[in-house]
Amino acid sequence: MRFRPCIDIHNGSVKQIVGASLTDKNDFAVDNFVSEQDGAYYAELYKKYQLPGGHIIILNPKDSPYYEADLRQAFSALKAWEGGLQIGGGITDENAKMFLDSGASHVIVTSFVFRCGQVCFDNLEKLVKAVGREHIVLDLSCRAKDGKYHIVTDRWQKFTDVVLSEQTLELLSGYCDEFLVHAADVEGKAKGIEDSVAKLLGESSAVPATYAGGISGFDDLEKLEVLGKGKVDFTVGSALDIFGGNMSFERTAAFGREKT
Repeated sequence: MRFRPCIDIHNGSVKQIVGASLTDKNDFAVDNFVSEQDGAYYAELYKKYQLPGGHIIILNPKDSPYYEADLRQAFSALKAWEGGLQIGGGITDENAKMFLDSGASHVIVTSFVFRCGQVCFDNLEKLVKAVGREHIVLDLSCRAKDGKYHIVTDRWQKFTDVVLSEQTLELLSGYCDEFLVHAADVEGKAKGIEDSVAKLLGESSAVPATYAGGISGFDDLEKLEVLGKGKVDFTVGSALDIFGGNMSFERTAAFGREKT
């Protein structure tokens, strides 16, 4: 159960947002915290504490006027810790290798793989051919709909018909090295985790899985350890003191080391 730190980039800044508020229209999101530091600062911090496998997420679409500024932040972080971080946001088979060559250990993919509400196996196979299964993280971030958790795409704005389930995890595990799952309804709210999502990952993921969303304190981490059977890694964002929250980054890093 490792701590996987994050660097979320939106409108050219490292920040923490309320996930469910994100929209491409006018590049809007409700901000919890906007950092005065750049991506390289956080990458160097995570390197110092030896927290590999964290993720950089670019939250603006490619046609946003902020996208180039997002890329500069992302590349500065990748350069600061080559091989230590993963990256997601607009990844396709055509640009995935560029990010790996720039220092990412893995690329994180959602929208390219989920098209028209379904898994696009053609695109998934193109991605595997381009960079290899060992460099792919599938982002299965989800939101609740009709009593089930549906995988969402396009920066958590579009529901797919694909339900996060034991069958889905089994089907997709053959195409990737890891799963990353944001419980998007609680992302950035620091009001507790989505128990059902954590439990499912602990019971059914055949590859390493990282849970993100709603962690507000160490009680939530203890709960995640139980629900995830000690196998599910975790991301904490808005709740951390380095992002304006109350949870000690140093203590969180130590917690992850103790549980590894």
